[in-house]
Amino acid sequence: MTVSDHRHQTLWTPGMKFAYEDLSEDQFETLIVLLCQRLLGLSVKGFAKGPDGGRDAKFVGTAELHPSKAAPWSGTIIIQAKHTNGYNRHFGEADFHSPNSNDTVIGKEVPRIAKLRKGNQLDHYMLFANRRLAGNADQNITSHIAKECGLPEGSIYLCGVEQLELYLRQFPEVAALADLDPVDSPLIVSPDELAIVVQAIASHEADLSSVLDTPPGERTSYEQKNVLNNMTPEYARELRKRYLKDTAQIRAFLAAPENLEILKSYEATTEEFQMKIISKRKGFQNFDAVMEYLLDLLFQRDPILRQRQHKRLTRAILFYMYWNCDIGEVADAEA
Repeated sequence: MTVSDHRHQTLWTPGMKFAYEDLSEDQFETLIVLLCQRLLGLSVKGFAKGPDGGRDAKFVGTAELHPSKAAPWSGTIIIQAKHTNGYNRHFGEADFHSPNSNDTVIGKEVPRIAKLRKGNQLDHYMLFANRRLAGNADQNITSHIAKECGLPEGSIYLCGVEQLELYLRQFPEVAALADLDPVDSPLIVSPDELAIVVQAIASHEADLSSVLDTPPGERTSYEQKNVLNNMTPEYARELRKRYLKDTAQIRAFLAAPENLEILKSYEATTEEFQMKIISKRKGFQNFDAVMEYLLDLLFQRDPILRQRQHKRLTRAILFYMYWNCDIGEVADAEA
């Protein structure tokens, strides 16, 4: 059974890989601290926010196992964990590292590393991320950090998912100690079925302009639904202004007999979204935040949805789900 078979059942069981992208940032940091306690020593201090907003873990002393027992690091080791909810992400992607941009994960961290180094608060640096790490990206990022921060390349260590998996096989107790309860995981949904719907509608060339744009019958009204779900009037008006005109086309497309399989993908999407929203709703101040969180997550996780030509359609379909009462709370009489 693959990781994806387990994705919506559990975060980890013995003998399988972590679905790292389904962890929260705090859960991933816990995992890294426990692992570093094996590699460096039990005195590794967990992640704490610094005055500049960054989150570091720290070890002071002589490492037990890293880089090796024969030649361990000694001094102050700063550890960072960079988590993403995206699928199959890489260290070499432009959002993570670009030598000519400071608006990247590495670009934002380099000044912090340099400041710690200058203040004699850092002798070695470790960065863990749930991304794949190719050899060229490893060398490019290591060289960049070394040059910008005045660190020897031998004092910089980057760890991606491939090495993480090896470590967790070597130290299987780490996963058990992390006690990663799915209840504590964030609102996570799969973009796969939605991507099928978006692609299908985007490639549809039939003229549906003659279809009347009427709201779903015998459903909670839009105004009442907004109150029930605590969607702000400003956000609700903007959604309606921008995407109401698309609802008829989406509805007509899904209702067409030849699109039965696309309708099944849509229904699978709304079922998953609704159940996840119900279970995690209390973590969001209003439904505006739920909608924007879902969109950010979907764009992060799926290359099809984050294509410029598909972003607006993805937003329109998510609005249709809400407008059509497929996601979000409805009045009791209609439930």
